[in-house]
Amino acid sequence: MHSGKIVFAQLMESLPWFQFRRCVERYRGDSRVRHFSCLSQFYCMAFAQLTGRESLRDIATCLTAHSRKLYHMGIRGPVCKSTLADANELRDWRIFADLACVLIGIAKELYANEDIGVDVSEAVYAFDATVVDLCMSLFPWATFRATKSGIKMHTLLDLRGTIPECIWITEASVHDVNLLDQLTPTPSAIYVMDRGYMDFERLFRIHRAGAHFIIKAKRNLACRRVTSNPVDRTTGLRGDQTIRLTSAPSLRAYPELLRKVTAFDAEHNKYVSFLTNYFDLPALVVANLYRKRWDVEIFFRWVKQHLRIKRFVGTSPNAVKTQLWTAIATYVLVAIMKKRLNLETSLYTLLQYISVSVFDQTPVAEALAKMKVTDHNDSEPNQLELPYL
Repeated sequence: MHSGKIVFAQLMESLPWFQFRRCVERYRGDSRVRHFSCLSQFYCMAFAQLTGRESLRDIATCLTAHSRKLYHMGIRGPVCKSTLADANELRDWRIFADLACVLIGIAKELYANEDIGVDVSEAVYAFDATVVDLCMSLFPWATFRATKSGIKMHTLLDLRGTIPECIWITEASVHDVNLLDQLTPTPSAIYVMDRGYMDFERLFRIHRAGAHFIIKAKRNLACRRVTSNPVDRTTGLRGDQTIRLTSAPSLRAYPELLRKVTAFDAEHNKYVSFLTNYFDLPALVVANLYRKRWDVEIFFRWVKQHLRIKRFVGTSPNAVKTQLWTAIATYVLVAIMKKRLNLETSLYTLLQYISVSVFDQTPVAEALAKMKVTDHNDSEPNQLELPYL
């Protein structure tokens, strides 16, 4: 006799049902659908992410093996390989993109008070992109290089809780800096970026919006010093200057003064300079905030390592984006569950527990409390871990 909710259903309790229905209605996802709804499609794709399924046949076979438990997962009826393939191919991927954005909004509120390890009160975001390589013969639409295809995930990551604020998915041939045109700067927020985003016209748009940026300076930056401020060299700082650009095109694009902070990187034995329009922030905080930009790299590596976004169950743009957005939504759902249950365990441990216990009926919080597992970082020092989840 069935008693209690299975672990998969406990995770899906965090799904905002009303908003999800609105997403489906917005793009007519369930129009003329008789059995396999968008919700069932999302459940199947989330199941694949949680349990490591890597093909449509793999997903359908595993769910068919537990056919008696599908009702308790929320799936009404059997799952066929062809049905799931058609759904991923034909149903608008924006349904799941909008759902992921709703979940991100929920997670942001839960993680709003997280400490990022740097003394700042403003919202801090890291902007970067990562490439997912694809086979050119199967994904010819994903332009990248002459011999291979690829897609690029442009991510604006909220460093308080390492929750993605916005994600844009494009062909890998799209340059990172072009996505600054899609960014709507939040006044007083701080955006931390690598030198690949060095475009003074776009940076000046961020400045005029009342936001701040910290970006790594290029070595051939043409500028002249206006004033200099003293720095504590024992902290690794080597300079804090107010500068003006001297190149005519750069000066036309950014006519205001900029601040240049220089630090010595002892680990790599080199000097690193940062440009910012935030003059009131201590120079050491500027350098430390740029160091926190590494969190977005850890996020990319973590997602590629623990979610299924390297092998795709469909080859069309719609199927690929559907899988990517359901992966992101699943990641945020696990993060929401962790916060709402006040779990002390890491996100990695929670994800691994769910992956082998999706059909168990034990409450997640109770099961993890009894496990008393050691943090995986202690036994696997090379294992990547998101620091705040």
